[in-house]
Amino acid sequence: MGLAIFNEGSKFIEQKFNLEEDFEREVKANSKILFGEKTIYLDIKRRVDTVSLGGSIPDGILFDFEDPEDIKFYLVEIELSKHDFYRHIFPQITKFFAFYKNYILMNSLVEKIFTFISEDEKISEEFRKLSGSSEIYKLIKDSIENDPKILLIIDEEKPEFDEIMNTYTDTWDKFVIIEILKKYSLNGNDIFVLNPDFPEKELAEIGEEVEDEKGKEEITKYTESYHLEGTSPLVQDIYLKIKGFMWSLNESLIFNPQKYYISIRDKRNFAYLGIRKRWLYLTVMLPYEIGQSIVKNYKLRKYTEGIERFYGGPSFEIKIENSDNMDEIYALLKETYERRKRE
Repeated sequence: MGLAIFNEGSKFIEQKFNLEEDFEREVKANSKILFGEKTIYLDIKRRVDTVSLGGSIPDGILFDFEDPEDIKFYLVEIELSKHDFYRHIFPQITKFFAFYKNYILMNSLVEKIFTFISEDEKISEEFRKLSGSSEIYKLIKDSIENDPKILLIIDEEKPEFDEIMNTYTDTWDKFVIIEILKKYSLNGNDIFVLNPDFPEKELAEIGEEVEDEKGKEEITKYTESYHLEGTSPLVQDIYLKIKGFMWSLNESLIFNPQKYYISIRDKRNFAYLGIRKRWLYLTVMLPYEIGQSIVKNYKLRKYTEGIERFYGGPSFEIKIENSDNMDEIYALLKETYERRKRE
């Protein structure tokens, strides 16, 4: 069903794209509008050879600096829906999966992106400003290695998307974010409609799980293996240590995998683990000040009131990059669990 847009009695007309390069041009020219002011879109198609990316070249590269502690990297693929899915779109995206599993190819791309940025002082300065760091090479390398994604932008929904996401949970569902982009125009004025909003919101999923706790039957296709595949031995060790400790408190506690995180719950969620390749994020349902009194050797992030509302109460985040002071993490989780039991 199409979307009609009216303004002051006049109707905006949808602009159809016949050529993919015209669609690409719109994305590039309006990247800040579409993806946010804290993003940088790089058009380096002509600077990257197919060998560097496992036989396929992306239309662009996007860095998202919304969270400077967790900068997101995307290979951007821009497609028209009139292209055949299994002959054109599917093989194009699938080649990127092989790239993400090839350390040599990833290092080669890091070098090419760094050279591209270094040769443009304006882009270099924007990277330093948004990241708060002058170590651009490390920034690029960390973001590519830690949680890379593929951003597929297309002008219409394809019926194959739902089936492919449900079938290939370890590749398409894990790595690919699909955005439907439409352009409407009237008298020289343009309106862009991006669905869903960028980026995908992990908090939205938390809200959905809260609804499940209120009585909906929960059906999940995600597993611990889904989250731990490709992570470092350190990350796997930390996760297992946390799980073992929590089960020492109560062996009936549930570690519940969802798309973006693994929640820890008894009757209700009281902690969330966001797993990256080289570190973990732990969100606990406690006031920030209590966290400060317990944790001295890990970085804490105070949530805004808006984020706390999503979680359903006082909460904050910890970045766990090593296992040197796990006693602090255990003490924090125990305090969170004990408080939830008393509620």
